[in-house]
Amino acid sequence: MHYELVSYQVNLSKDCVMGSCVKPKEQTEANLVVLLHGFDSSCLEWRYTLPMLEEAGLETWAVDILGWGFSDLERLPSCDVASKRDHLCQLWSTYIKRQMVLVGPSLGSAVAIDFSVNYPEAVDRLVLIDASVYAEGTGNLATLPKAVAYAGVYLLKSVPLRLYATSLTFNGLPLDTCIDWTNIGRLHCLLPWWEDALVNFMISGGYNVIAQIENVKQKTLIIWGEDDQIIDYKLGVILHCDQPNAIIRQIPKCGHIPHVEKPDAVSRLIAEFVRGDQSQGPNPDSVSTISVPA
Repeated sequence: MHYELVSYQVNLSKDCVMGSCVKPKEQTEANLVVLLHGFDSSCLEWRYTLPMLEEAGLETWAVDILGWGFSDLERLPSCDVASKRDHLCQLWSTYIKRQMVLVGPSLGSAVAIDFSVNYPEAVDRLVLIDASVYAEGTGNLATLPKAVAYAGVYLLKSVPLRLYATSLTFNGLPLDTCIDWTNIGRLHCLLPWWEDALVNFMISGGYNVIAQIENVKQKTLIIWGEDDQIIDYKLGVILHCDQPNAIIRQIPKCGHIPHVEKPDAVSRLIAEFVRGDQSQGPNPDSVSTISVPA
C-alpha cells in the first residue's frame, strides 16, 4: 500500500476549506486507524509510526487538525473547538465513511475525546497517548489582548524556544537529532496563516473535555511514556480510573511523544489493540503495564 499527502475540500459554515492529510492511495477493507496530532503540530508526527502500522496490515490515515498542519487556510475559518470538530466530521462523513480507531496524542487526545463523545457512531475505539485532557482550556490566554497574543505566538515559532521544547519532549535526545526534529516540528509554522489560526484558537478558549471523559463509551487504550516531562504519568492513571473501558500501557525510557521516540512499541500496541489481541500481553522488553491500585 502506498501513501500520499493530499488536500481535500470540506464545507464549514458555508465556506470551502482545504484540509490536508496523509492517506493510502487505495482504500481497503482492513481495520481503519486515523491518527491525529498534538497541539500546534502536524501529521509529520507520524512519519515513523505510520509505515509500521501499514506493515501491520492496518489502513492508516494521518490527519492535520483544522488550524494546524498543512491545510490551506487562505480563507481563514474559525479555528475554535466546534470548528475543529466539524472539520473532522466532514472529513469522516465525506471521505472515510466507516468506523475508525481514532488515535490522539497529547492535546490530540482532547480532540479525540471531544469527537468520540459527539459522534460515537464514527469511532469504534480510542487510543490516547500521553493525553493532555485535564487542562481547563487555554485559561488566561483566552483573555489576552490580540497584540499580546500575536507576540506570544511569534515567540512560539522561534527556533530557540522550539529547540528547548523538543529537548523537554524527548528523552536524552542527541543535539543533532534535536535540531532535526525541531526543524520538522516547526515546518507548518512557516505558512502565512499560521499565526492567525493559532491566535484564533487561543482566544476561543481551547479544549476543556474534563466533563466529557466519563461519557466516553468506546474501548480505550492509554499509552504513556515513562519519562514524560510534559504531563505526569499519574494523570494517565487518573484517566484510566475515569474510563471503565480503558487499559493502560507504559513505555519505559520514553518521553512525551512515544510515536516519534519509540514507534515500534507504539505501532505494536496499537495493532494489538485494534485486533483485540490483549491475551498475549505486551513485550516486556519495550512495554510495561502500569499497576493501578484497586
